[in-house]
Amino acid sequence: MNMISVCKELVIETGMLVPLLELFQSGDPMAQCHSCACIAMLASSESNRDSILVDGVMPLLALAKSYDPAVQLNAAWALLHLSHSDRSTRTLCQAGGIPVLVLLLQSSRSEVQFYSCTALCNIAAAPEHHPKLLSIGGHYLSKSLLTLMSSSVEKNAAQACRCLQTLSKNVRVQEHLMELNCVLPLKSLLKSSNTAWMQSALTLLCTLTAHPPNCDLFMSEGLLREVGRLLHRPSSNSALISQSCQLITGLCSACMDEQAVKESLCLSGLLRGLESPSLSDETLLHVTLCLRHLMSWEGLRTTLSTSVSPEQVWRLVQLSGQTRNPELSYNSAAVVHAFEPTEGFLQLLRPHYTAVAKYLLLFLQRKDVKFQQLGIAAVDKLKNDGHFSTAVTDGELEAWLSQGHTGTEEMRWLLRTTRPPSPSSG
Repeated sequence: MNMISVCKELVIETGMLVPLLELFQSGDPMAQCHSCACIAMLASSESNRDSILVDGVMPLLALAKSYDPAVQLNAAWALLHLSHSDRSTRTLCQAGGIPVLVLLLQSSRSEVQFYSCTALCNIAAAPEHHPKLLSIGGHYLSKSLLTLMSSSVEKNAAQACRCLQTLSKNVRVQEHLMELNCVLPLKSLLKSSNTAWMQSALTLLCTLTAHPPNCDLFMSEGLLREVGRLLHRPSSNSALISQSCQLITGLCSACMDEQAVKESLCLSGLLRGLESPSLSDETLLHVTLCLRHLMSWEGLRTTLSTSVSPEQVWRLVQLSGQTRNPELSYNSAAVVHAFEPTEGFLQLLRPHYTAVAKYLLLFLQRKDVKFQQLGIAAVDKLKNDGHFSTAVTDGELEAWLSQGHTGTEEMRWLLRTTRPPSPSSG
């Protein structure tokens, strides 16, 4: 325990809390302001909160409605500290703290807005308080938070977004946010330089786009363009890219607009993500899943097939061959073999046929049928390329295919029909 904590506890132990609380009733704004600041500092220590809760909550709520800006600021600061633990939060809510905190969102002082919004975020973290938070008439809380999300003070906008994201599990809140057109403030947060704030916006957007009826508005407002720009930003980390992939997939699943995808930077941003050495396997899995989804549309598959770079093709081959994460291996290979086998693409893939043959053999040897099916489909797609036939001649893949290792008649038939031709016939 550090010296500051010891001093705070001594204030309580020596009985100074009562006179500090009595100053709340003095009518002197200066005395109220300083005593309130003292209570706020005391409340920052968890061990002191129980003592303050006994007689301090109601006077603090009263001062939070003060017309004196300094008094109101310190009262909001103290209430924020009381929202940091479950017990004190419960007491604060029972004392009528939620309506007061919601009113403070309308304050002209950005610090008061931030303190009250953060306190509401802490309260919203416990689902038991959601009925009270949402019971304020006319969707007043969601309207106030949406207004704050449009604030020029980015930390306030991001905090309001966090609070809405927690509350958006409620369908009524989602509907109201869509009615009030939450797109513009969310797009603004995506342009922020703070990755945590961008992540708050993406989290809320992912929640909203999980409901297909919401996606038309997001597509018409050009949300994909902002996500594409985000993917190209050097500051984008694994979490941001994973959520961006989830958002792109959600939007395109609900209302695919191939032209909108092409005009955004999403396709090149996803391919660019493959080359990042800092991305986690989990994020790369999100990227490859998203690419697979987009490549199910012919127009996008053609665009990707003509825009992928040699480095990106090699990266996909590498990821297909790694064994630490089977799902990443499978999805990377699925992307490789979803590209159109044009001469241009095959020229990029041919230098890596030895590596391709190696992971295809591993796929065929796995017990998981989906790996076997992908391996067979890939061999079938490449068998007409003489370069591939030459690369696998006298290799383990050709030997395995020739022996017809399989457990069912259907698989044996598939292997016979997909066995690569000899180099001469190729």
